[in-house]
Amino acid sequence: MTEFVRLEVDGGVGTIRLDRPPMNAINRQVQDELVEVATEATSRSDVRAVVVYGGEKTLAAGADVKEMADMTYSEMAERTHQLSRGFGAVSEIPKPVVAAITGYALGGGFEVALSCDRRIAGDNATVGQPEILLGIIPGGGGTQRLTRLVGPAKAKDIIFTGRFVKAAEALEMGLVDEVVPADEVYGRARAWAEQFANGPSRALAAAKAAIDRGMDMDLRDGLAFESEVFAALFGTEDQTIGMRSFVENGPGKAQFLGR
Repeated sequence: MTEFVRLEVDGGVGTIRLDRPPMNAINRQVQDELVEVATEATSRSDVRAVVVYGGEKTLAAGADVKEMADMTYSEMAERTHQLSRGFGAVSEIPKPVVAAITGYALGGGFEVALSCDRRIAGDNATVGQPEILLGIIPGGGGTQRLTRLVGPAKAKDIIFTGRFVKAAEALEMGLVDEVVPADEVYGRARAWAEQFANGPSRALAAAKAAIDRGMDMDLRDGLAFESEVFAALFGTEDQTIGMRSFVENGPGKAQFLGR
């Protein structure tokens, strides 16, 4: 049983809920629980898409600075890979994952959001990587995922200054994908996830792997990997169902089984 992170499943959508009042500070226990819950979401066949949500007030205001303040180099060196794994745990879920951001998503909180496939923010949202103000840098994936998302110039602006970015500017910069009224954030994120609840889960996983892993390859290797996962889908029931349905009934009418 986890204490601060839980998986709630309804209608094919799993909600990974961060619940460590008052600001969902991500301490060591939360990091470990994120890994545990992400693993559960991966393994459960009744979870076809995932929403990451921190509640109505905040996604997560960052890592637990009090916990880290007195750590030595040797102590952090032993912990740092697990820290990165915790903040990036949701990126390993082979299903569509969307962050529902209300209030603050700062530091480690924003790194969790960056690990999602899509980010939907409330008009009250504030995001950023303020670690530089503590004399450190993002250590949970921020320097890498943010750069891949918006490019090095914008990433350096955010990370070098440590400034807070409000929702409208975050949308303009590409830090988030959509801004909605704060009280609609979870509903909008869930609606995005629900479109995959009856989708071809093997094909969705293959698409996610081809995109994410392809970004770490040169074009030739990326194309080769795409070909491999494309061919593998011809061993799935959903490929047979989808193509037969298209031939017999036209596009968009297939009833997939998720296998």
